[in-house]
Amino acid sequence: MSDQQRRRGFATEAIHAGYDPDPRTGAVNVPIYASSTFAQDGVGGMRDGFEYARTGNPTRRVLEANIAAIEKGTYGRGFASGMAATDAVLRSQLRPGDHLVIPNDAYGGTFRLIDKVFTQWGITYSVAPVTDVDAVRAAVTPQTKLVWLETPTNPLLNVGDIEAIAAVTHEAGAKLVVDNTFATPYLQQPLTLGADIVLHSTTKYLGGHSDVVGGALVTDDAEIDEAVAFLQNGAGAVPGPFDAYLTMRGIKTLAVRMEKHCDNAETVVDFLAKHPRIESVLYPGLSTHPGHTAAAKQMSRFGGMVSVLVAGDIEDAKKFCARTEVFTLAESLGGIESLIEHPGAMTHASTAGSLLEVPANLVRLSVGIEDIDDILADLEQALQ
Repeated sequence: MSDQQRRRGFATEAIHAGYDPDPRTGAVNVPIYASSTFAQDGVGGMRDGFEYARTGNPTRRVLEANIAAIEKGTYGRGFASGMAATDAVLRSQLRPGDHLVIPNDAYGGTFRLIDKVFTQWGITYSVAPVTDVDAVRAAVTPQTKLVWLETPTNPLLNVGDIEAIAAVTHEAGAKLVVDNTFATPYLQQPLTLGADIVLHSTTKYLGGHSDVVGGALVTDDAEIDEAVAFLQNGAGAVPGPFDAYLTMRGIKTLAVRMEKHCDNAETVVDFLAKHPRIESVLYPGLSTHPGHTAAAKQMSRFGGMVSVLVAGDIEDAKKFCARTEVFTLAESLGGIESLIEHPGAMTHASTAGSLLEVPANLVRLSVGIEDIDDILADLEQALQ
């Protein structure tokens, strides 16, 4: 890599990293290599390392190099979903008797996998608020091998100080995993702050158009990558070439999309903070947010996700969700369109009755890139 390439900005890397125009055809976009197997030049004579598409595919290889570059990492691995990537981290790094620490408001799917599946294999876990470094330290035991951090968290948008938590994690001889799905590498790059592994549901902002499901892991550690790569191939939860292509197409516009997501979210926050039907607004960009200082230190902006506590009870929250027109009532997030959901009954239903149960009047907004006047008008009518 030339010195000029090392100095390239984020948007340039997002568009170009991992691929040069095809030398034979000049194609500026990576081809979709829709092949399940690859001809070999004699027994064991693989061409450029490709033999079978579960093990490796040229389209997927470009995506993996691209995601590694924009996260400022060395190794990238693509998966069929964010949960497949989560599973690969846990299975590659944990053994029976090991312990991990998770946020007390982690994503429901992550909690469900750990609580319902990995505990059956002798894995134990503790929960701690990501906002409290001392609480994370207290949750660590001699058996702790992983500390799992979402920042901002899903759905309460709490913020953990990555650098400080990385220090606590490494003092204990454990590894820090940061789910960077909400922030994206455009706003935050956890490896530069001490994280060992960065995880993405590429379904969300990286894909950005609600048309593909995928996941990714990035690390600078060759041993971690080797263990993850073994499971990627051995378990086989890999993205197909068309999924890899769609995700890459989304990444090319990530920089401009995130600016618009952030612009719109900040305006929505200002509007909702003054609305009588809203009890409180959860957004790291607010100076009153308990994680604002940490967010300002490690994020370039504060993202497109906004959560609110609706004045009243669960029925008032559900009514708000049901009345929107520009905001679509749906799970997921990070697409160009605005989405609204009720976490307690939807994405985080699995946390009911646990230490991670979310408030009944909580509503999560994924603020899209529509015209802001239309977004505000929709919220206004839905809250009447």
